[in-house]
Amino acid sequence: MAYYGPYISVSERKAKAEKVVKKLKAEGLDAKPVRISGNQIAKTFWGKGWCTHLLSFSDFANRLPRGKSYVRHGSVCHLQVDGQNVEALVSGSALYRVTISITPLEESRWEELKSRCMGKVGSLLELLEGKLSDDVMAVIAHRKTGLFPGPKEIKFSCDCPDSARMCKHIAAALYGIGHRLDAEPRLLFTLRNVEPNDLMTLNLSQEFPQSNDPHAIPDHQLEEIFGIDLDLD
Repeated sequence: MAYYGPYISVSERKAKAEKVVKKLKAEGLDAKPVRISGNQIAKTFWGKGWCTHLLSFSDFANRLPRGKSYVRHGSVCHLQVDGQNVEALVSGSALYRVTISITPLEESRWEELKSRCMGKVGSLLELLEGKLSDDVMAVIAHRKTGLFPGPKEIKFSCDCPDSARMCKHIAAALYGIGHRLDAEPRLLFTLRNVEPNDLMTLNLSQEFPQSNDPHAIPDHQLEEIFGIDLDLD
């Protein structure tokens, strides 16, 4: 049975989260809160790709909207990525600890990705900024064979009283990862335990079409890749 705490308004939730962050820092924790400006959680290729990937899994569908609301309102007071593990503190009716573990990418799948991207990624900067041609984007972001983890490759837990497999605090932390990828795209490669340099080509003289804007991905492209109706706002 799902647990529903007392209703807290948006302004109260934001104010409460800010107090929690200040308290955590006062207690000596190097708190890394997820702060989102506006309604859009992610804007770059990697951040939007992560969030869109989450939306493509029916197992997560019923709890993601609540998590989206929580992360937008600043309730993810701390989010730290350490290798393939993520630890988050999410403010709700209390402060809850969320742990997320991402399975390293299978070696055979990584080899296939490298093979299919060979000669199509000119530099590490282009890769991390998401300046990718449409065909490379489709390979990397493919729902089943790409770089993003599938639902069975994401393990998570929360110490809240909600007995659902995924509570809103976990969903908020997952969205928080997507937002963090905007500024730190390398984190995705860290979570999958692979090295982005492996996707580089030695032939830098060949030119390939690239996206015009690394911070804006046409929604129809993501919809085609993941096979869903996209709603990130």
